[in-house]
Amino acid sequence: MAVLVVEHVPGEGPYAIGPALDAAGLRTRLCRVWAGDVLPESLVGIEALVVMGGPMAAHSDDGFPTRGAELALLRAALAADVPVLGVCLGAQLLAVAAGGAAVEGSGLQVGWGDVRTGPPAATDPLLAGAPGRLGVLHWHGDTMELPDGAVLLASCDRYPVQAFRVGGAAWGLQFHLEADESTVDTFMAAFPADAATVPGLRAATPAALAALIPHRDRVLGRFAALVADRAEHTASRTFFTPRPCLTNGVVRP
Repeated sequence: MAVLVVEHVPGEGPYAIGPALDAAGLRTRLCRVWAGDVLPESLVGIEALVVMGGPMAAHSDDGFPTRGAELALLRAALAADVPVLGVCLGAQLLAVAAGGAAVEGSGLQVGWGDVRTGPPAATDPLLAGAPGRLGVLHWHGDTMELPDGAVLLASCDRYPVQAFRVGGAAWGLQFHLEADESTVDTFMAAFPADAATVPGLRAATPAALAALIPHRDRVLGRFAALVADRAEHTASRTFFTPRPCLTNGVVRP
């Protein structure tokens, strides 16, 4: 059994998610689709699904050849109650897989900024105990519309959907809670035009990270613990969940 981490582009890896999984005794299986790694056809042997960010659009197949296969895996995870953590693009894909929509935003939201946690966060398995305002790293231009039944956990004025839960074990985070010391440097190098819109971004990072880290580590640690605690349940559910339907080698979205 392993946690499958889907990485869309170089540099948008799991960062602090990796150490949290390691600390819980979980094995990570990194699927670098940008390098040609093939997504599994089923969730057999997978105890959680982590889908990272990327510059492609969750609402279109254009320039995103693995979109259909990823949506199929996410739908299978939701059906089998397999724990899911979607980050940025991954959160948008989770919203689509659950019956919502990914949509173009009104412009870039880049840099450190606050999100507000709502009342449902107080009893959420991951976000309970988070402050009312949490400073996080934003780096996106698209947003999402949540499906019926999803629980909105965090918001902000610019883009209201910032964190949500679907069912009892699937979370989407529009922001980059996984950020560590190297994340901003890597993002700035990969997306210099985006970074140029936020003067002082790098200088603000040490203080922002110092404030974020206790909350980041608690949330990611809780996710890892939940995955470990549910391993036997997950193995049983994934074994009996039908595989995604394939037509000529292509997963039906």
